[in-house]
Order: sequence, then C-alpha cells, then structure tokens
Amino acid sequence: MKRILINATQPEELRVAMVDGQRLYNFDIETTARKQTNSNIYKGRITRLEPGLEAAFIDYGAERHGFLPLKDISSDYFHNQEHGHDGRANIKELLREGQEVIVQVDKGERGTKGAALTTYISLAGRYLVLMPNNPRAGGVSRRIEGEDRIEAREAMNSLQVPDGMGLILRTAGVGKSAEELQWDLEYLLQLWTAIESSGKERTAPFLIYQESNIIIRAIRDYLREDIGEILIDDEEIYREACDFMRQVMPTYLPKVKLYQDNVPLFTRFQIESQIESAFQREVRLPSGGVIVLDHSEALLAVDVNSARATKGGDIEETALNTNLEAVDEIARQLRLRDLGGLVVIDFIDMLSHKNQREVESRMKEALKMDRARVQVGRISRFGLLEMSRQRLRPALVEHTQVVCPRCNGQGSIRSVESLSLSILRLMEEEAMKERTAKLIVQVPVAVASYLLNEKRSAIREIELRQEISIVVLPNPHLDTPMYELQRIRHDDRKETVTQTPSYELIARAEEQSNDEEMSDRYYNPPKAVSQEEPVVKQIPHDAPPPIRNIARATSVVPVANPEVREGGFLKRFLQLFKPEAVVVAPAAPVTPAAAPTRQFSNHPNRPNNNRNPQRKPRPANVPQNRPAVAPVPPPAPAIAPPPPAPIIVAPVVSHTEEGDNNAAEGKKLELRSNIRRNRRRTSRKRVVNSPAAEGQNDFGGSAEMQSSPQVAPQQAAPVIREERPIVVREEREPVVHVVQQAPVVSAPVQAPVHVPVHSEAVSKES
Repeated sequence: MKRILINATQPEELRVAMVDGQRLYNFDIETTARKQTNSNIYKGRITRLEPGLEAAFIDYGAERHGFLPLKDISSDYFHNQEHGHDGRANIKELLREGQEVIVQVDKGERGTKGAALTTYISLAGRYLVLMPNNPRAGGVSRRIEGEDRIEAREAMNSLQVPDGMGLILRTAGVGKSAEELQWDLEYLLQLWTAIESSGKERTAPFLIYQESNIIIRAIRDYLREDIGEILIDDEEIYREACDFMRQVMPTYLPKVKLYQDNVPLFTRFQIESQIESAFQREVRLPSGGVIVLDHSEALLAVDVNSARATKGGDIEETALNTNLEAVDEIARQLRLRDLGGLVVIDFIDMLSHKNQREVESRMKEALKMDRARVQVGRISRFGLLEMSRQRLRPALVEHTQVVCPRCNGQGSIRSVESLSLSILRLMEEEAMKERTAKLIVQVPVAVASYLLNEKRSAIREIELRQEISIVVLPNPHLDTPMYELQRIRHDDRKETVTQTPSYELIARAEEQSNDEEMSDRYYNPPKAVSQEEPVVKQIPHDAPPPIRNIARATSVVPVANPEVREGGFLKRFLQLFKPEAVVVAPAAPVTPAAAPTRQFSNHPNRPNNNRNPQRKPRPANVPQNRPAVAPVPPPAPAIAPPPPAPIIVAPVVSHTEEGDNNAAEGKKLELRSNIRRNRRRTSRKRVVNSPAAEGQNDFGGSAEMQSSPQVAPQQAAPVIREERPIVVREEREPVVHVVQQAPVVSAPVQAPVHVPVHSEAVSKES
C-alpha cells in the first residue's frame, strides 16, 4: 500500500515521505532556518537593466536582487514595441529603471546567485494550473497519455476560460467531470483577482501571495486514488490537513489519520536508513555495486561501479544487471535529493547494443513517476548517458548541508608531507622578497613536527642565505590544510611582535580564528528567518466541491466451469475413474459399398497434389488409455433398424483380455499391408474397394455420407467388439474405421446413444 507519512515531532524540521510498502520513493523536507520562496508572488522594482545579458535585476525584498530575463517578461509591461537594428528588442527601450512589476519566484537563491524570476504567473490548484497573463500556454499534462488525454481535452473544451488566460490540466484532473474542473477554475480566478487588486494598493517591494506550506503541497500534489492513507504524528498539523481536505477533497478525508504510537513514525516503516542514503556520496546497490554522486553548481556526475557484483554468468551479464539496478537507484536518488541541471551517468561498458537499448528503456521507464521535467539522451560510444532535469524545489543539500570548513567543499585534503613541502617553498619565496626581516608561520601540530624535525636543515639554510629569522608555531587550533604565513618587513617591525614570546602568538592566533570574519568563512550556522506576512492569504472556497454519486459496478469476471466445458481436461480425467460406463451406439445405417469421395483442401497455401483422389485414407493409431469425450448432440430421428443385428461399439472394458488384443493387432497389420499394396499400384484409374472403407459409419465418414444417410443393403452385419476405434484423418474431416472381429452376441439396445470418438493423426510408420 502507498502511504504519505508526515513527521512533525521536531519543530526545526518538517518531513514528508511517500512510501510504497516499506520502500521510500519520494521525500521532502522544510526547515525553519530557511524560508520558502519558490512560487511566491512579489511586487518588485526594476533596479538595473543589462542589455548584454538581456535581463533586468529586480528588488523584491530579499537580500539579493532577483534575475528577470527578457524572455520571461510579459508584453503588458513594455512601453513600446520598437526593435533595434539587428531585429531584436532592446530591453532599455522596452522597460525603464524604477518600474514596478509583479513577479513570481521560479527558482530560489543558490549560493551566491539570486533567485530566478518570471512575470508569467502560475497558480496551482487541485486539478488545474491557471496562467492569467500567458494565453499561449496551456493544454494537458505531458504525463497523461492515450485515451485519458483525449477525454481530458474534451473536458478542457467545456470549461469557460476568460480571454487572455491559459490553463493546464494536471494529472489529478484525469477522470474528473466538467463541474469539478469548473469549480477549481472559479477558485483560481478568485485568487488571481485578489492578487491583482492587492498589487495596486501598496508600493514595491512586498510579498503579495505565499505558496502553501509543505503539508498542503504534499496533499495537493501527491494524493491520488492509489494512496491508501495519510499518517500524521502531530495533532496541530493533523487539524490543518483535515481543514484543507474538507474544503478541497472531502471524499479523501477518511484517509487522514493521526499517528499516536510510541514507536516513531518513520522508524515504524523502516525508512530512516533510506533517508540517510540521500545525504551520502556513495549508495550501495542490492547486487553489491556502488553508485557515486558528485555534483557541482549545475552538473551532476554519476559513476556506476560493479564493486562486489559478480553474480553474472559472464562480464557482459554482470555489467547489464548492475547497470539496470543503478538505473532504478539513480532515478530514485534524483527524486529524493531533487537534483537539477545536467546529469552525466558513466555506466559500466557493455558491448551489446541490445543491452544498451535495454538500459535506456529502463531509464525512461524509471523516470515516468518523476514530476520534474526530464530529457534523456542515448548511451554514447564512451558509455556515457546525458540527461537534464529541472528541479521542483531547492535541493535537499541546500537545506541540510553546509560547506566543509576543512576542505572547503573539495572533498579531499593534502597529506602532511605534501602540505609541509608546499609551506617550505612558500617560506623561501617570501624570504626572497626585499626588506623581509622575519617570517612567522602558524601550522597544525603535525605539520610543525615534520618541518622542525625532518626539514630543520632546509629551514636553517633559508635563514642563512636570506639573512632572516623564521618562526614555526604549532597551533593546535588549526587542522590541515589550514595554515597562516605572516611576513614582517624592516620598516614595520613592532616591538610587540619582535619581543613577544612565541606561545603568546599562538594564543593570539586562537583569538583571531574565533573572530566573526573567520567563522563566516568556514561555517555559517543557519538562523531562524522571520517570515514576512503575505497580503493575500489562503482564500476559502465559496462552494463545496461537487461530488459525483456514481455507483461503481463491480466487474464480475466469468469463471469457466470445467464441468460445462465439453471435452475439457478435468472431464477427461474424471472419466478414468468410471470404467463401468459403457457407451452403446444405436443402430446406424451403413453406406453402400462405394468408393468414398476424397475431400480436397481449399487452403491457398496447401496445394492439392493427390495423384489418386479415390485412394483410401490412411488409418491412425489411437492411444489405448485415453477416454474419448465429445459433446452429446440431440437424439437422432428414429430409423427402422435393418433385419440383421445392430452394430454395437463398446468402450475399453476388456482391454486386459489377451485374446482381444491379439485380434486387434492382427487387423491393424492387415490394414497396413493393404495400404502398402495400394501404394505400389501405378494405375490411377483403377478403383480399389477396401474392406475398411465399406465399414464406415456415419460418425467417422465424410461430410457427404453424414448429410445423406442411406439404408444398408440386405446383408448380414456382424456385431463388432473392439479395443478402440481406429481413426483415419482425411484432409479435414475425421473418418472412423471399425476393425472387424469375430461375431459375438450383444445385449439388447436400450436407447440410442451417441458414440464419442477422438481423431488422431496418422502415424509416420503407416
């Protein structure tokens, strides 16, 4: 079952996880130290126009000014439509500094970059997304395909959209009626009217409308019919979610539940370890492989390694299995971390092009459930796959991670020996400068031990050659690769520096390391940000959402009854346990002694190459212990039996008698010898009346013989008792030949019963 888990026990972090059973497939987090700015609507002022960048910088109330490119500026803010000499618009002719515009945050601040802004406003509802000043945009979500897309377009055409506005149908709107979509549209129009009127009341910059918090966004964007329940472990958040669902989706209100168990919510579903994998550089695969993720500002490099994955039959199979596992995990990590930009994946080399196409298809299939806009390329001849992803929100690392104060985000540091030699070369370079009197070097303890012991002679040579003094101070408050080199000249020598003991210089260095400027360089702890109150808050709906009372008829799947199925396996199996059932055939009319008519095939791919159309068909061997079951037709019309005794066909009731078996085998051999004799005859016009052909009945004869039965001639018809009837397959219709045995006295006929017969193919030996 799919669930939405909301953890709000700690006030500093609010976490939302989407799980399928116990597998985490989506994750979002919101901290109090970082305010939410994405999708917020501000009224800003243009502070600077840059023709070289074709963009404007907007002051919208944040510390850094926002970046507004020309392509994201609506034509409603242009003063004139004149173009430059090169045929392109000049931004200084279209806009002016100090002009006020209503903007929306498209991408939040990242590092030293300001937020990316746009004037094309998008208001997200439950089923629709309204773009009030972008009439060219709109349509159906790209995730809706097939017949659902056609139905969605028909529902969109029935909506009353004002002129100059665009509308997008979300995936949650699939299968909704026109009344439900129109209800959501009216709410968005009411919200835009409030935003537009509020923007005219005050001067810029200020916050007009703030996007909903993480709880409302998660319920609005991820709640579908396949979500079984929503578990919330905080009572205040639970009431907030219930109030929202009563207004927007009251039918899903029973799915919201308050979690009150002593076991933590995320621990109950065993997803804490999966969340921790989103903060790690290396992620283990089930087969033993490893994926390594290294990301810079706008580039993510993913390396797939086989590591301990050695379960394949050969190296190609091992590479394929590891790459397929890596594809699923990479798509999952992109959703959990919400990484954007260009992604380059280095798969394990595969020689087979079929395996490469399989990995590409698996990647596209795994990215279908991602709500972000993703473009996927193909695997190159170097084994690289390129793709781009547009993130939905600020990345997870921006909320929870800071730059390492020791390596400055590089990920590795220099060794003690390498750092010591580098400092030694820098000391010699600084000593060679003019008017240098003294060098004071503060290094970590390990580096100082290496310099003062292993490199003492080298330092002494620099002092003698340059005629200066070098002081090496082991500072316990410094870690590699940090150090400090101070150069003192002859003209700025101070008595406090020259006469102060060296250990006091270390204490002064400690005070300097705790200085605010140095602490900001390596570590900037997050602080709680005061939230600005928006002018337009959540507007309640005027009317409750329409509820469709559609009786969902349970689809009854008809189950085939094996007893009703004629000739089924079960019925044939049950017949094995009923040997006492004797099937007696009625008195059947016997056809006159005439040559049977050969049925030719009309199939276009089966030419008629029969040289003798009147040649008798080949007999076939029927298995002994296979009961014959056939549909019972309605009773045949009563026909007066001929004077001789009727022909009775009995089932296998005396198959253990040795005499009957020997007689049947003798007749089979006799038929085979007759067939071989007929093959050796070369005359096509000579007609041979086989004794077996004269004994055909209406159940195994040709179609003509069955359709027009005739009265048998006045001759003694022997009563036959056989092991099993020998069936001969003609071109299409089965023919039954009855093996004649010694006449026996039969029991009187009780009622006419149909003789069930199976037809089998002619053996190759015949």
